[in-house]
Amino acid sequence: MSGAGKVVCVTGASGYIASWLVKLLLQRGYTVKASVRDPNDSKKTEHLLSLAGAKERLHLFKANLLEEGSFDSLVDGCEGVFHTASPVSVSPSDPQVELIDPAVKGTLNVLRSCIKVPSVKRVVVTSSMASVASTGALTPNVIVDETWLVDPVVCEESKNWYALSKILSEDAAWKFARENKIDLVTLHPGLTIGPLLQPTLNLTVDMVLNHVNGTQTFPNMVYRFVDVRDVALAHILALEVPSASGRICLVGSLTNNVGASKILRQLYPALNLHEIIEDDQPQLPMYQVSKEKAKGLGVDFIPLEVSLRDTVESLKDKSFLNI
Repeated sequence: MSGAGKVVCVTGASGYIASWLVKLLLQRGYTVKASVRDPNDSKKTEHLLSLAGAKERLHLFKANLLEEGSFDSLVDGCEGVFHTASPVSVSPSDPQVELIDPAVKGTLNVLRSCIKVPSVKRVVVTSSMASVASTGALTPNVIVDETWLVDPVVCEESKNWYALSKILSEDAAWKFARENKIDLVTLHPGLTIGPLLQPTLNLTVDMVLNHVNGTQTFPNMVYRFVDVRDVALAHILALEVPSASGRICLVGSLTNNVGASKILRQLYPALNLHEIIEDDQPQLPMYQVSKEKAKGLGVDFIPLEVSLRDTVESLKDKSFLNI
C-alpha cells in the first residue's frame, strides 16, 4: 500500500468529502490524524471509526478553525496535510461570522501550524469551482481552466457569500504559502455528488434529494458535477504525485437542469419530478471545464449516470428517500 508507514492529517474529517478522503487514505495504508469539532459526538465520528483500518490507524483530534494553534497537535508528525474544513451555506444571516472568518482564518491557522512542523512536505487545500468561474452564461466555445479567477467584488455585490469565502481563503492561502515556502496545491471541485458516508445530509446531496422527491426543481443553470469519490482520490493524488502543483479543477460532467432530470428519469422511470423548465426561460448555453490537470494526476472521472444513481441509492439506503 502506497501510504504504509506514512502519517497525514485531515481537517474537518466528518464532512462529506473529508469522510471519503479518510476512507481512501486508510485503504491505502496511511495513518490518519483527523480533526473534528467534538470527538465525543458519535453522530459525527461513528462512521469514521467504523471504517476499515480505523481502529489501528485513525486518530481523532479536537480543533477549532478560529483558534490559533488549535491544529498544532494535529499537524505534528505529518508529511501531508489535507485542509478540507470550511463552512458551507447559501444564505447565512451573518456572512462574515458564519462563512468568511472561519474560511480565511481557519485556513491561515492550519498553515501556521504547518510551518512549525519540518516533516510537512505538501499541503492540499479544498477550494471550489466557485473561486474559478461563475455559473453564469458562458458561450459554448469557452474552456474554463485553472487560470480563471472570479472577481470578489462581483461576489459581494451579488451576495454570493460562499464563493466569496472560497476566493478570500484561497487568496490568503497562496499569499501565506509563497511567503513561507509551503508546497501548496488547491483543488476546485464542482457540484459534488455521490454516496454518503456520514449519517447527515450535506447541501449538494440534499439538492438531489429535493429534486428526486419532488419538493423542488433543479434551477435553470449549467451544473458542473463531480463524484465525491473522484474528489477524494484527487486529494490523495495531489499529495502523492510529485509534479502536482497550483490549482486543479475537478469537474467530471457538465449538464443543465434538463440533462440532469433526463438522466434521473431514465434511471428511475417512476419518479414524479417537477417541471424542469423554470419561468419559461431559455436554457443556458453549455461550456467546458478543462480536465487536463486532473487527468494528469490520474483521475478518471466517474460517469454522471453512475454518480446520480449511486447518490439516489445511498439516499435510499440511509432512509432519506423511499422510492
